Amino acid sequence: MNKWLMLGIAIALEVGATLSLRAMSGLEHPWFLAAVVAGYVGAFYFVAKLLETGMQVGVAYGVWAASGVALTAILGSLLFGDPLTWQVGAGIGLIIGGVLLVEIGSQRAEETREVLTPTGGE
Repeated sequence: MNKWLMLGIAIALEVGATLSLRAMSGLEHPWFLAAVVAGYVGAFYFVAKLLETGMQVGVAYGVWAASGVALTAILGSLLFGDPLTWQVGAGIGLIIGGVLLVEIGSQRAEETREVLTPTGGE
């Protein structure tokens, strides 16, 4: 399975679990508990599988966490009327910028490692 697809599934499961946790409203709707447990277990399963493919943990966790925060804030606003202020938007923008910097830095480090690592047993 493609790395980014696994990450996307993990993000979707985690966001779904978090929104289900909010939808439970205490024990008013206890059937959401199954979605909470299944979502978090599934998300961690896919992140673990993703890391087995060799994706760097900083990149995987950064994208997973940042996407989860951004999507949860946006969907929480749409589904539950949670406030979505300019400060929340700015925070989401900062998170996205931070994740992009981690990704770019990881790619540059990998390129440097490939240049410095001799090949062919020389």
